[in-house]
Amino acid sequence: MLSERHAAMLDFERSWWTNDDPRDHVIRARFQCSPDEYHAELTTVLEDPAALDHDPLVVRRLKRLRLRARKLRLDEAAVSSGTGEGQHA
Repeated sequence: MLSERHAAMLDFERSWWTNDDPRDHVIRARFQCSPDEYHAELTTVLEDPAALDHDPLVVRRLKRLRLRARKLRLDEAAVSSGTGEGQHA
């Protein structure tokens, strides 16, 4: 069962861009935590099967975005370390 807080986080992620205030300010006011703490908790929520039951579209979108960001970081690290494709010794 998804807690009220975690359900509220998913609901926030569904429509945060409709707020007039900056996202970080809304996170601090609504969830009483820093944006970093919020994102760490959200990562945990995304792994909860109850989250997928609550809002499958949001959960899948956030997981897809997280995977894309991770791939981009890995690709950038490979290029900067000289192990990217097209590099010769």
